[in-house]
Amino acid sequence: MIGVILLNLGGPDSLEAVKPFLYNLFSDRDIIKLGPLFIQKPIASLIANLRAKKTQDAYNLIGGKSPLVEVTNAQAKALEDLLNSKFEIRNSKFKTYVGMRYWHPYIEDALKKMYADGIRQIIAFPLYPHYSVTTSGSSIREFKRALTRVYKCNGDKKEEYCINCPPVSVRIIKSWFDHPLYIDALVEKIQRGISDFKERPVVLFSAHSLPKSFIDEGDPYANEIRGTIEAVTKKIDIDWRLSYQSKTGPVKWLEPTTEQMLHKLAQEGIKDVLVVPISFVSDHIETLYEIDMLYKDRAQKLGINLKRIESLNVSPKFIEAIADMVMTNVKKAGWV
Repeated sequence: MIGVILLNLGGPDSLEAVKPFLYNLFSDRDIIKLGPLFIQKPIASLIANLRAKKTQDAYNLIGGKSPLVEVTNAQAKALEDLLNSKFEIRNSKFKTYVGMRYWHPYIEDALKKMYADGIRQIIAFPLYPHYSVTTSGSSIREFKRALTRVYKCNGDKKEEYCINCPPVSVRIIKSWFDHPLYIDALVEKIQRGISDFKERPVVLFSAHSLPKSFIDEGDPYANEIRGTIEAVTKKIDIDWRLSYQSKTGPVKWLEPTTEQMLHKLAQEGIKDVLVVPISFVSDHIETLYEIDMLYKDRAQKLGINLKRIESLNVSPKFIEAIADMVMTNVKKAGWV
């Protein structure tokens, strides 16, 4: 049996879970280095305490918890069904799992279940189309650390796969920003979103922001975002802009912010805007609260009719894209 583990950020499953979730998030030095190593966790605890109430209020507006685990579980189920119905692999089957970085179900817990289920061939698939050390990179590093604990796998220096580890064979899919079926899935959602307007809207690609220092140090995230947009605009003729959302803290982040872009569009006399949350493939707080509530309210005050495309979630074309990437790696590994 081949196991596929979907890696994602995770999110609080109750209002009580918000504070420990924030603590886990800010304890990760792959995201932000809060001074020397020995003070990282104390500062993370302070930040979690300071932000807990405001963050709980936001989650309360979208149902009192993050929908990310439910959505990711649904994606895993849809993927497993498609793989097992469409592909034959030496009389074997696929089984999918979900591993989250900062809240339950944790990556290590998912790997323990995989080990108990007899899985010895693993495809790791981060649900981030665009590679960044802060997202895919952090999840992959935690996956490898957990792999050594659960499977006693020593790993190697290659990012794509693990060799010389008799207990397990692993392939890791790092980045897929321009995969043709992923682009088709996005184009499908954009075309559907455009059809909801009487006049053709400006398409605003809103990506999760990143401290500019990461880009200056060579992180490919911003280039891959633009790579996705380039692939989309080859398939559909749109007037588009790019902005960044969800910045936190005093350091310099990628710009323009989505709020800044909305003001600029209003100054240009733009009345209709379709937001494409370009770096997100699932509904969670950044789409349901930040875009659908905060930015929509801001746009309305600026005289802009703002709508958002449906998130990819479990759209058939998106699940087909993941399945295609999984099978490509299964074949490369020689498991067929």
